[in-house]
Amino acid sequence: MSEAKHDRIDQFFILHASRADLWRNVESVAAKWSNGTGDAAEVKAAVAEIAVIEEFHAVPGHAAMRQLEQKIEAGDAKAAWTLARRISEIILTNRGHGEAMEDLADEDSADILPGAMGGEHGRPSFETLFVTAQPASRWPALCEEIRRLRRPEDQFVYDSVFVGSFEDAVCAAIINPRIAAVVTADDMPYRSRHDAPVLRKLLDPVLHYEDGVGSGVDLARVLKALRPELDLYLLSDRNVEALAGDPKADCIRRVFYAVEEPLETHLSVLEGIAARYETPFFDNLKKYAQRPIGTFHALPIARGKSVFKSEWIRDMGEFYGINLFLAESSATTGGLDSLLEPTGNIKKAQEYAARAFGADHVFFVTNGTSTSNKMVVQALMKPGDIAIVDRNCHKSHHYGMVLGGGQPIYVEAFPLTQYSMYGAVPLSAIKRAMLDLKSEGRLDRLRLIDLTNCTFDGHMYNTRRVMEECLAIKPDVIFLWDEAWSGFAHWSPFLRPRTAMGAAAALEEYLASPAALDAYETQKAALGKHPSDKALMETRLVPDPRQVRLRVYQTNSTHKSMSAIRQGSMVLVRDVDFPHVESQFHEAVFTHASTSPNQQLIASLDVARRQMELEGYGLVMNAISIALKIRAAVNMHPLISKYFRILGADQMIPAEFRSSGFVDFLKPGTNWGDIAKAMREDEFYLDPTRMTLVCGTAGFDGTQFKNLLANTYSIQLNKTSRNSVLLQSNINNTRSDIAHLIRVLVEISRGIEEKLRNGGESAKSAFAARVKQLMEDVPDLPNFSRFHDAFRRDAGKKTSEGDMRTAFFGAYVEAECEYLPLSSPDVDKRLAHGPELVSANFVIPYPPGFPIMVPGQVLTRETIDFMRKLDVKEIHGYEAAKGLKLLRADVLAAKSR
Repeated sequence: MSEAKHDRIDQFFILHASRADLWRNVESVAAKWSNGTGDAAEVKAAVAEIAVIEEFHAVPGHAAMRQLEQKIEAGDAKAAWTLARRISEIILTNRGHGEAMEDLADEDSADILPGAMGGEHGRPSFETLFVTAQPASRWPALCEEIRRLRRPEDQFVYDSVFVGSFEDAVCAAIINPRIAAVVTADDMPYRSRHDAPVLRKLLDPVLHYEDGVGSGVDLARVLKALRPELDLYLLSDRNVEALAGDPKADCIRRVFYAVEEPLETHLSVLEGIAARYETPFFDNLKKYAQRPIGTFHALPIARGKSVFKSEWIRDMGEFYGINLFLAESSATTGGLDSLLEPTGNIKKAQEYAARAFGADHVFFVTNGTSTSNKMVVQALMKPGDIAIVDRNCHKSHHYGMVLGGGQPIYVEAFPLTQYSMYGAVPLSAIKRAMLDLKSEGRLDRLRLIDLTNCTFDGHMYNTRRVMEECLAIKPDVIFLWDEAWSGFAHWSPFLRPRTAMGAAAALEEYLASPAALDAYETQKAALGKHPSDKALMETRLVPDPRQVRLRVYQTNSTHKSMSAIRQGSMVLVRDVDFPHVESQFHEAVFTHASTSPNQQLIASLDVARRQMELEGYGLVMNAISIALKIRAAVNMHPLISKYFRILGADQMIPAEFRSSGFVDFLKPGTNWGDIAKAMREDEFYLDPTRMTLVCGTAGFDGTQFKNLLANTYSIQLNKTSRNSVLLQSNINNTRSDIAHLIRVLVEISRGIEEKLRNGGESAKSAFAARVKQLMEDVPDLPNFSRFHDAFRRDAGKKTSEGDMRTAFFGAYVEAECEYLPLSSPDVDKRLAHGPELVSANFVIPYPPGFPIMVPGQVLTRETIDFMRKLDVKEIHGYEAAKGLKLLRADVLAAKSR
């Protein structure tokens, strides 16, 4: 391949997102050649640019590509353009079945395009990858043999992609998201005939094939690591019995003797897809909606008669459609199931979700991840237990501590003061808190480490390293990872290792290996019998695998990043000791879950899982591709970049947490090998789909800019800071969304230019002052101070945990509280001379959205100064007319005594 092709093949993780563009380019240059304004050389170059990509797709296929090249060589411009147009439309519309092609021109090429893309007669379709050592000249015949196995009664239709090497198989699985199953030979050549240095940078360190022959089992393991949803089948002409019993082959769905039963292979492929396609609850709900049901329960809207027979609310029925009402019920019998005590289709749907996300158990939650977090905290912690908690986490964690009586040790995330936001909590802060507890003899009280991954702004922890080092200090500590914003990450090979379930699976496998015990014994010898805290802080700790009890919980806002209805959430569990807490977990579910859960919401969780198992990889990689395009379009635009910019990884993550040296996705020369290295090594990693757009440099604070986009340009977003807004790409976004955003930013930027040009020096001075106020005159971010001694069981100890529950409910006694206006000189006097100001409740400004005061917290000058500088309108827990709600000093003094 040419050097340009080297670059293109090594951008394989986002190639599928640009495939339609490349075909549109082929069509465009072919059209110009056909009308006499272009030439064949330009068309030939455009086809060559996409030829390598098409090797890994069943549609348009080898025959169509060969015919297109032949038409170009023959100088038949019109025929080349017609065929290029047909292929381009198939790729763009994702419809390639026979009925769609009959309406198009060039009947002589109709039989060379495979008929499965987009589904034959409406059947869902996919592609199956076949890895074979047979010569490429045999592949067309093999494709046709497989097509002849199709039957009218098959639920799905698939076409075949053939490759002849280990590396090509990996490339195909990465480049082609339509591949849903892989059938591989036992042995095949290892190297691709293409040069792919970045792919080799990823694979060669872990695979060593001196003889140049790749193993089918090793290929299956690599593909399972990249795309765990794939169904993998192995064909062997050797000892299939031994292969089937090999523990290394446990990722393979079935082993076949290579020369037997091609129909059985075909049926197995379809059966594997059917297992992922099944949605137990949704399928059952559809059947329920078709039955004639008499309802004598407390849900008048069920079956829709009260709606459609009404003159006054019939429009609601017309808006939502009849099925919404036919599928409503408050019954949990007669074919339905109970979310609180599932025994049927809901239980099965949750088991399928556990399979999909790599968990042992999954629980559906219908009132958001706020509730999921409170469920987990309540289930795992009893009053007096200690938790190490990110102070900047979602308020549901703090309220969970209040409800359960857990005592938090708040650890601070690194600050991004200029943008009035926090990052994530350095591992050193977590280890310091654990070692302080250990030195004071209270490590046994530590129950839970509670962190947000990823943060609202995209900071992802090195979850495996955090768990390994914490387990080295306390081998039975439990982890709760709030992944409300990153449930989709499981479907990306670059994000999955940083998820709770992805890291737990890798850690579980490692701890079972001899290498884990060897590493522990080596480190134990190096540290000595009684290592100092300093040595432990400076060492990358490894746990004793014989002592570890791996207990990991993940909460997942399915509705935030997948196709679930709002408030759809899941709790994912991978806990070796779950049988010991299962009953109390169910009690927490009973406490928080509604006894009247929304049926449609449960169904959407079921369907969201199905979608991600069958097409999640392609959807997520497309979302990443869109985010990278937005980053480039904003930061490289000559006008937009004068006033706006999207922050890079180097601006969002301090250098000390980027040991790989990774700078940013847009840095020239950066490739997927660099990104993978950063994912493996760095303490924090930036989710590319979360883009912090600085708007303070355009004179807007975050709230102003958010409202401008929503009210004037119909662009919606959620999170803001003092001088930035957060853009998120997701599986719903398209290239049209990028175009709309860029056009809007251009229009706003032109408006700024015009105001500055027409307003003269006064306008320029006012603009500069506004930018300085937003970008430079920013308040320092206050850290958590401490709990008042009245709420400390061990006052005077190093660690800062406190009985927040008692402080919270103490505020219910109004006579024991007082109010002080924020601007009152009494506030400053008490800060200087006492008595201490102690918050009676949570105070949470939006933005930035973290609690700057919690019940029982002693307020400091930094906290008060921050509050006084805030210019946001929404501050939960603070009434400006009354002032700060404080616990009275005399009451606290009495309690302390």
